[in-house]
Amino acid sequence: MNVEINPSEYKVLIVDDVISNVLLLKVLLTNEKFNIVTAGNGTQALEQVKKEKIYVEGGDVNHMKNVLRMKTGEELTVNDGEGSQYLCAVESYEADMAVLKILGKKQDESELASKIYLFQGLPKQDKMELIVQKSVELGAYQVIPVATKRAVVKLDAKKAKKKVERWQQIAVSAAKQAGRGIIPEVGEVCTYAQALKQAEELDVVLIPYELAKGMEETKQIIAGIRPGQSVGIFIGPEGGFEEEEVALAMKTGANPVTLGKRILRTETAGLTMLSVLMFHLEG
Repeated sequence: MNVEINPSEYKVLIVDDVISNVLLLKVLLTNEKFNIVTAGNGTQALEQVKKEKIYVEGGDVNHMKNVLRMKTGEELTVNDGEGSQYLCAVESYEADMAVLKILGKKQDESELASKIYLFQGLPKQDKMELIVQKSVELGAYQVIPVATKRAVVKLDAKKAKKKVERWQQIAVSAAKQAGRGIIPEVGEVCTYAQALKQAEELDVVLIPYELAKGMEETKQIIAGIRPGQSVGIFIGPEGGFEEEEVALAMKTGANPVTLGKRILRTETAGLTMLSVLMFHLEG
């Protein structure tokens, strides 16, 4: 039985330490319309093979095999967590690994045009988990937990480290669920002064405050944010910010804004601000 093939659909790897042999084969196969990749030795050949494949490990393998029940040959999209997106096909399943063949690559388009940093005053109980999850879904670039004056929660270094590790796991899961092109980082727990210092590097800083001027001025501030500008949002814990904390933020260039006439919980305020910015910046 004769089987017709389309050479342009195939990529041929030529491995030889004699350069003249490589060049000859490359010319012959290129004339036949094959796609050619070359390597001078076994190590280079393995590197070339790795460039053509993605190896998935951990819990994602079980999810692919037993939840999604993906078969060999099925196509899927993979994000590298750094802004690139790959169209792949399942090539095989090995012990604790899924081998994917890369079919194409493009720049991920799911990210907002601006990097948004959420400086969140430490809330009580497990509210931070919800805040991290939903902030990542809404497009936050980084979430920074902040120990403010009215924060009831007090974390020592050991507890803070464990909390941040837990919050980072939640950020990873939320990023996967939302189809993010990157994995947003949950920063280390910092003081209010450290947060303000970090915010000095940003283009625009917003601090929702009950004594801020009317909604019209807030709308103008939001409308003035341009794609590509970095934006910081400061959210207080239960009980909000001390007046002197707001004054310090304004002194460093923060814009006080209002979220309306209703009183929002700390876990609602940041998500509201992120939603407004997402709507404004979405391309």
